[in-house]
Amino acid sequence: MSMAATAPVKTEYEAIIGLETHCQLSTETKIFSNSSTKFGADPNMNIDPICMGLPGVLPVLNEKVLEYAVKAGLAINCEIASYSKFDRKQYFYPDLPKNYQISQYDLPIATKGFLEIEIVNEDGSSFRKTIGITRLHIEEDAGKLVHGGSDRLSGSTYSMVDYNRAGIALVEIVSEPDIRSGQEAAEYAQELRRIMRYLGVSDGNMQEGSLRCDVNISVRPFGQKEFGTKVEIKNMNSFSAIQRAIDHEIERQIAAIEAGEKIVQETRLWEEGSQRTISMRIKEGSSDYRYFPEPDLPPIEVSVEQLKTWRSQLPELPAAKRHRYESELGLSAYDTRVLTDDHPISEYFEATIAAGANIKQAVNWIMGDITAYLKTEKCSVTEIALKPEGLAELIALIEAGTISGKIAKDLLPELLAQGGSPKALVESKGLIQLSDPKALEEIIDQVLIENPKELEQYHAGKTKLQGFFVGQIMKKTGGRADPKLTNQLLGEKLKK
Repeated sequence: MSMAATAPVKTEYEAIIGLETHCQLSTETKIFSNSSTKFGADPNMNIDPICMGLPGVLPVLNEKVLEYAVKAGLAINCEIASYSKFDRKQYFYPDLPKNYQISQYDLPIATKGFLEIEIVNEDGSSFRKTIGITRLHIEEDAGKLVHGGSDRLSGSTYSMVDYNRAGIALVEIVSEPDIRSGQEAAEYAQELRRIMRYLGVSDGNMQEGSLRCDVNISVRPFGQKEFGTKVEIKNMNSFSAIQRAIDHEIERQIAAIEAGEKIVQETRLWEEGSQRTISMRIKEGSSDYRYFPEPDLPPIEVSVEQLKTWRSQLPELPAAKRHRYESELGLSAYDTRVLTDDHPISEYFEATIAAGANIKQAVNWIMGDITAYLKTEKCSVTEIALKPEGLAELIALIEAGTISGKIAKDLLPELLAQGGSPKALVESKGLIQLSDPKALEEIIDQVLIENPKELEQYHAGKTKLQGFFVGQIMKKTGGRADPKLTNQLLGEKLKK
């Protein structure tokens, strides 16, 4: 008796992802000394005996670092420790001048937090997800190695070290392994950056190294409780690179498991050029760092009163703002996402509607023409001359029929560059919209008389020529003809 062969059931896998994110704090001086933190200085100019770890020096904690770290912890819903301490993390690397890093190990400043991410799909739908935060701790940065002769360490012929970054204050934020895709990871990193920027504690500039993410990723069959072997990925300098690196690594690990290979716990680098991860080193364990309490710094104590003060200084954060825009202003998930991505943009938007602007029109102008101008001019909304009250006035002129949308668009570049009153500018240029039906009818009659050939074609069935006639009318009126009224009157004339 023969039996039909059945195809083997294909194993489905899920990814388990956690992120370790380093945020450089926007303090003017370093964490334990008064050297400048300004980016772009000549190599090895912003250094001093303390950040270089010379014998006999003593570090002193920058008080702004503690304030910024606590505010960051509060913003991601962490429990702030009333008592924490610094530790020495021992490891040798050429850009670490002391051969140890001052960090926090078993008693970090903040623990047990979370943040909400919102994924907006291509069809405009969205879903929200809460990602747990294991801890936020304070530490100092290392320097920077510049490899010459190749774009990769392995092919370089020499290396130079710049210690300007050594001793700059960081907070490291470690997520729970709650992330399941490259898209979720990229959105988590972006939300962290939004929060830090809203707080004003970090500029989050990935190109300058102010925000750096390391990804821990493993895969396991669906339904399995135990995690797979974890691999760390470094060297991702954009949110899209984070997503692509994770998606690639998920596929690599699944393919390796399916081929019977064993996943090794290691650190891998993301190669942007080849769009792949490559092995860098076998991962060290925490025991290799030989942590012990930092003997040169006292413990940190945060009083109830100080914590209350810092909490009261927190702004409305991105997630809360998104919720409010959707529930109170009736905006779509996509609109709220764009408007809240940049804190100055959201403030400009709110000031515009506070000045009486129509909400939807304000959204359209800010997300459309104004954002396009900012990208072209490579500037921030805080640098444009058109104030929110001016934009509200411009929108009011359109709604009142004083000017057309086209005239407003023509005037916008001048208003953005020079500011002033839109109404005064319209009057000085003689651009008030022509809305007198009698005057418009005379111009329409003139245009139809001047274009007999096109009029004949229109009556022969080429009705798209109505747009041609409108264009001619706009030309004669310098764009001042009321578009809606013009189309209405023209349509009536063409029916005769």
